[in-house]
Amino acid sequence: MLLLVGLGNPGPEHRNQRHNVGFMAVDAIAERHGFAPFRKRFQGEAAEGMLGGVKTLALKPHTYMNNSGRAVQEAAHFYKLAPAEILVLHDELDLAPGKIRLKLGGGHAGHNGLRSVDAALGPDYRRMRIGIGHPGRERVLGFVLQNFSGEEKQWLQPLLDAIAEFAPYLGKGDDAGFATRVAQKLAPPKPETPKPAKIEKPKD
Repeated sequence: MLLLVGLGNPGPEHRNQRHNVGFMAVDAIAERHGFAPFRKRFQGEAAEGMLGGVKTLALKPHTYMNNSGRAVQEAAHFYKLAPAEILVLHDELDLAPGKIRLKLGGGHAGHNGLRSVDAALGPDYRRMRIGIGHPGRERVLGFVLQNFSGEEKQWLQPLLDAIAEFAPYLGKGDDAGFATRVAQKLAPPKPETPKPAKIEKPKD
């Protein structure tokens, strides 16, 4: 089984904020793959579905970012999941906008949602870092709690679509295959090399 956790803050006022990109990604995956409707469970909203032939529970904690670990721990305990069966999707300041990175374990790098999950589960779960860019140290708090701009949405929607399209690789545990296909999907098209003009030989 896979527990797919998007980090964010509940409520309509937070829906389009950069800090909620984990919620957005989980919503896109659940919609694309026909998950059951989200309903209140595990101190959040949860929806069941399948990814890559693997039973998957998509979870959006409603405990607010700083207490995300409470909801994740409750769901993990209910299903008796090992940390490696949990994948947390979250915003990442230290990654270029629109880029993703996946890894197993690691530190929280000051991210309060990860800090809470670490405290509840330990560090050995899977993570998907979704880059939102860094505005400078003094602007971080305001930046993550602001809505994505219209310009940012030009890369955000294609990224969410690609994450959703290739999510079955996540269910199968093939994080490298997932990352490769997302990168290929989002790569700018290569300019066509013009073919040399045909030179007709003069007829005798």
